[in-house]
Amino acid sequence: MARIRYGAGLIVAAFALLGVVVGVAVSQFSTASDVTAVVGSVTTVVGTVIGAFFGVQAGASGKEAAEAGRANAEAGRAKAENAARVALANLDPAAATEVMKLL
Repeated sequence: MARIRYGAGLIVAAFALLGVVVGVAVSQFSTASDVTAVVGSVTTVVGTVIGAFFGVQAGASGKEAAEAGRANAEAGRAKAENAARVALANLDPAAATEVMKLL
């Protein structure tokens, strides 16, 4: 949830910064090409920073999902191993010995 709040704050701050830049550029420059150059350069940097932020967040989310999957797999393995031990413990000793030889 904190990631979403930081992301939303970053986007709001980016739009505010771009609004200020557009306002200053329009008031300081008389030609459209000058305004476009200033706004374009700031937009490029802001877009790169926001894209990097969300890229890192997506990567972190994927890593957490992978770690949860590994933990679930390990828990399933431990449960299966325990079930096998219980089953072998309940077998006739001679039958259990035969089963163990097959493994």
